[in-house]
Amino acid sequence: QVQLVESGGGLVQAGGSLRLSCAASGSIFSINAMGWYRQAPGKERELVAAIGPGGSTYYADSVKGRFTISRDNAKNTLYLQMNSLKPEDTAMYYCAAREDTIVVVTTLYEYDYWGQGTQVTVSA
Repeated sequence: QVQLVESGGGLVQAGGSLRLSCAASGSIFSINAMGWYRQAPGKERELVAAIGPGGSTYYADSVKGRFTISRDNAKNTLYLQMNSLKPEDTAMYYCAAREDTIVVVTTLYEYDYWGQGTQVTVSA
């Protein structure tokens, strides 16, 4: 089993920045693709960014140029640097992990593990 714990969320004004972290523990040797999703009240969970085993990345159009996904394998930690935040970025942000893949994973049901989420609120 793999445990994922997100941190770094909070309240920020529009135009501000936050960095989310996702610490992975447990049987992490098989984890090689990870992603960040978000879900706003009344909306479906949507992919924000993903990173594959070779470091290739994917970003949703709504966050391109503003968000950066990265991982520190030595620390077993995934990051999401969020700049130029907008009120529409307000959501619960979830970390997700997938075992045994060679590609960037962009489909929700293909992820094997999920964290509990961290709330990001952007005020106008």
